[in-house]
Amino acid sequence: MPLDADVVLMGEVHDNPVHHVNQAIWLDRMKPAAVVFEQLPPHLAQVAESLRGSAADVLGAALEWEGRGWPDFEMYHPVFIAAGDAAIFGAEVAGAEIESVFAGGLAASRDLTAIFGLDAPLSAEIRAKRLDEIAQAHCNFMPEDSLAAMLDVQRLRDAALAEAVIAAWEETGGPVAVVTGNGHARDDWGVPSLLQAVRPDLSVIALGQLSSPPSSDVPFDDWVVAPYLDADTRGDPCDALR
Repeated sequence: MPLDADVVLMGEVHDNPVHHVNQAIWLDRMKPAAVVFEQLPPHLAQVAESLRGSAADVLGAALEWEGRGWPDFEMYHPVFIAAGDAAIFGAEVAGAEIESVFAGGLAASRDLTAIFGLDAPLSAEIRAKRLDEIAQAHCNFMPEDSLAAMLDVQRLRDAALAEAVIAAWEETGGPVAVVTGNGHARDDWGVPSLLQAVRPDLSVIALGQLSSPPSSDVPFDDWVVAPYLDADTRGDPCDALR
């Protein structure tokens, strides 16, 4: 996989352990100066730095990992180990801010809206595609009137990640790796597009990881298909909601 850039986004499906093995391999090869984690709030990034190399149960508990809704930390532990001595940055948005944006739109966010132009309307085509992606990610069970609010939250998270990347670059001089979901890593409307708008001087590579072969074009600079280890027996996770 190409890793020679100022910023490398390493996408994932959150609960696919194979994806985290790949991220650990890429981090070991890249040896970034900083790693930005979508899954960490900024204050817990400092905890991660102070507990470098700790056992999975110790680090996971200190990071309040599963209590904050993320999958089994055992999957992510190799990623933190592979980060080595890199500076750790967190980009998780606080719950209170998410609630404010969900209820009041992006105007309710902090200055990210102004910095990254989130108040600029999306084209009808892009908006429709993004709403459809959110609907599918929630098994098409989310009420239609909630989809637009979820899109605002997704854009806020994109901006928070981009902000953390810029901070990491300015503090360390890069390169910067980003551990995040595929939706944020994609180069058409995710974090790369925001970085291009605000910091066009930074070279960016977007890597995607899929759990099954794609049926259409894939919005990444490079990507791999890495199925679940139990793909033959896992079934459809949406079945539990039906």
